[in-house]
Order: sequence, then C-alpha cells, then structure tokens
Amino acid sequence: MATFTHRTALVTGAASGIGLGVARQLAEQGAARLILVDLSQEALAQVALPCAVDRAVGDVRDEAFWEALAPRLAGLDHAVVNAGVAGASTIVDHAFEQWRRILSINLDGAFLTLRAAMRAMKGRGGSIVATASAAGVKPEPGVAAYGASKAALIHLVKVAAKEGAADRIRVNAIAPAGVETPVWDAVPMFAERVAKVGRDEAFAELAALATPLGRYASPEEVARQIAFLLSDDCALTTGTTLLSDGGYTL
Repeated sequence: MATFTHRTALVTGAASGIGLGVARQLAEQGAARLILVDLSQEALAQVALPCAVDRAVGDVRDEAFWEALAPRLAGLDHAVVNAGVAGASTIVDHAFEQWRRILSINLDGAFLTLRAAMRAMKGRGGSIVATASAAGVKPEPGVAAYGASKAALIHLVKVAAKEGAADRIRVNAIAPAGVETPVWDAVPMFAERVAKVGRDEAFAELAALATPLGRYASPEEVARQIAFLLSDDCALTTGTTLLSDGGYTL
C-alpha cells in the first residue's frame, strides 16, 4: 500500500461521500496534514482524523475564497478536486438557473481548485486527482448539465496534465459510475424509491439495471483508487481518466 508520510493534501467536498472517504484513506496511509474544504461548517467540524487537519469552510466557486486560502496551501503535495453536485432533468425541461448552478460548482469550482493547487505545486511537483463521472463519457437522458460538466472536467484534466508536466505536476481523473453517496439524494427518482423501498434496496435496484457487475461502489473503494492515482506508484501516469464503473460504459 502506498504511503503519504509527511505529505500535505487538499481535499474538497471533504465532509461526506467520496471526499470524506479520501480524507480518511490518506490519513490512514500516513498523510501529515490534510486541508479539508467544504461548504458545511457543521459537517466539517465533525470530521476527526489521526493527523493534522486544517478545515476551510467556503464555496469552491468563490475566487476570493481561494485567494484567501492560498497561503495555507504552501507545501502542498496532493490535491483531490472533488466538490460537486448532481441534478436530473431533460434538456427541454431544464431550468437555466439549475444548469448554471451545476456547471458553476462542478466546472468553475473544479477550475478554481485546480488552479490553486497547481499554483501551490509550481516548481515543486505534486499530484492531483479530479472526481469526474462515467456520465461524462456515456450520454444518458436527463443528465445534460451533470454530464456536460464532467465531460468538460475530463478534458480540463488533460490540459492541466500537459501544462503541469514541466513542473512535475501530475493530473488525473477518476470516473465512477454509481457510488453510494449523498449526491443521489438530489435525484427525484432515487428519492422516490428510497421512500418506498429504503436506501439499500434503492441502490441495489439501480445497480441491477445499469451496472454489468451488479453493484455500485462504496466511497471507500473509490477513495482507495484515488489514493493510488495520487501516489508515487503512478509516477508516470498523467492526463488519464480511470473508469471505475462496474462495466457501465461498455
């Protein structure tokens, strides 16, 4: 197992789901300091880890937030660009306000996070992983904003990898399909099934319909894959997207 002893890492969307899983994984693997970013002060305050934790409450879409945080990113070795939201609507029924909200968080927020991390790593090297989605690879009805934001993020990662190479900054993405995270709570269809059959059964139904391997991933599984991409075990891997989708995109 790769270790992160004496390393500093930034994780956004760190109070729940994949972000929390990554924070726990990196702490378990020996990270010395974690800079955790989330919009919820209450949820972030509840994150307890066996390493130094620097909590930053803020909106990843806010450029001023990142400018203020920049001094605390000194010495940054790793970053996980993870904050995001989901939404479901057909294009003809999609409210523009909702379109902009999803794009602003998933893409604008990712850009600002990525820029801040790369600036902190410039001249020193480091590794970055962005949480994309299989929805950015495989088109499906009803996910125009979410899918477009993740497709754009996958391409942004490739550009960042080329630009960062001279400074020994590796940038990769992971594209999960179904993951059992709170992001599903914003999907009306899922919420309806939870009300009828319960959360575990709702996830099982979705996985049986869409995933050849017949199940969704846990946040902890995805976190371990992100930690691998961040580590020196992937020292020659940059600009790639790891599909972790149970066969969904086949």
